[in-house]
Amino acid sequence: MNRRKMIENILLGIGGLHVLPVIGNNKTPSKEGNYNTLINLEKTKKIGSPVSVITIGAGGRGNTYGDYAIAYPNEMNIVGVAEPISIRNERYATKHSIPDENRFVTWEHVFERPKFADAVIISTPDDLHYAPCMAALKKGYDILLEKPIAPTERECKEILSLAEETGRIVAVCHVLRYAPYFLALKKIIDSQALGELVSIQHLEPIHHIHMAHSYVRGNWHDAKKTTPIILAKSCHDLDILRWLVGKPCKDVVASGNLKWFKKENAPLNSSNRCTDPCPVEESCPYSAKKIYHRDRTYTYVFDLPKDPKKHGNYILEQLRTTNYGRCVYKMENNQPDHYVSILNFQDDITVSFSMEAFTSYHGRRTRIMGSHGDIVGDMNEFVHTDFLTQKTHKWNMEVEDHYGNSDHGGGDWRLVSDWLNAVSNNDSSLLSSTIDASVESHIIGFSAEESRKTKKIIPIQL
Repeated sequence: MNRRKMIENILLGIGGLHVLPVIGNNKTPSKEGNYNTLINLEKTKKIGSPVSVITIGAGGRGNTYGDYAIAYPNEMNIVGVAEPISIRNERYATKHSIPDENRFVTWEHVFERPKFADAVIISTPDDLHYAPCMAALKKGYDILLEKPIAPTERECKEILSLAEETGRIVAVCHVLRYAPYFLALKKIIDSQALGELVSIQHLEPIHHIHMAHSYVRGNWHDAKKTTPIILAKSCHDLDILRWLVGKPCKDVVASGNLKWFKKENAPLNSSNRCTDPCPVEESCPYSAKKIYHRDRTYTYVFDLPKDPKKHGNYILEQLRTTNYGRCVYKMENNQPDHYVSILNFQDDITVSFSMEAFTSYHGRRTRIMGSHGDIVGDMNEFVHTDFLTQKTHKWNMEVEDHYGNSDHGGGDWRLVSDWLNAVSNNDSSLLSSTIDASVESHIIGFSAEESRKTKKIIPIQL
């Protein structure tokens, strides 16, 4: 049974649905895009010839999106790359057979040339989204832009303004909109099977090792140099919550701080690096030697040599010389490790959102409460309970038609697919959302960060 059939069966099986009043106007605002088409999987691709693409930033995300071209060469052709790390540049160019004249060190070099492709993928670090995006729009490129859009609200709005002025397509990588789990939730909510939506509780468990890797030792450890964690990690969730509710957010209040990953919590006599003699290294769950060398997790950041026999010594050398080998309690990190926010939406709908570092698991947890039913889910499955009949209906990922090796609950490559379709047809409505919807959810994030710092309720001003 595929996803569409399962959802139809759930809706048909809900006793009492026929007694629910018609609630509001079900027409989707134009900026929300054609999500009903996407959810029903009825969209027919109309890509006449492969969309030619330049990738700016050949790290993890650049490779994830670029690999779509290898699996579906009739839809996308990678013709250029800009990447300052030579080994990444070389590997990406080899993978996609990119000629030497189309290999660039930095993004600036791409736009010194006349336009030579249809579109660009911008998967650079967070603080390098704004400038290449603005340059690409001025050159007439359509864009797939990694989240967050930009580090400041002003820059986000400037990108939106230039996108509207030039008429180019800018798709923000809010990949969870394309994950089957959230698509199914959206379908159930909009069917009015829950009655009138009242409240949502949503949890993003970062996982303790992921937090230590990315937001304590890693590239996002300093909010001032990148973006606040509510945007760097959770703009996915803010976007999803705005999308599920389908109404504007009126105000937000937030609280959170950095509690654990601080010098005063370092174990007694712990060393500055996990590779130095350290009496607590083997008993520390955040030991760099354990995470990277013994368990071999998150090692993609090291650009490992091709020969697996060399990996061990290479990793140890990286731990001796980079932030990834430093004691997790003795970094210059300032990102909160727990964050709670309350969002008040139009029509008295409330949403509570928690981002938590100290979990043993990944995968969002969702509870949706309506006047006639509720849903409890964990990204692998959800259970809907009808209040009138007390019957339960389950949806799970086992019925999904998986899209290659797509991550984020199946959303990554679905995003790329719809972006290519939109670019090919010059029609942004073929996306799940247009750039103005993405900017709106970012403004919620900036407002939440302001609330966290000022201890005030912040109205959302678009």
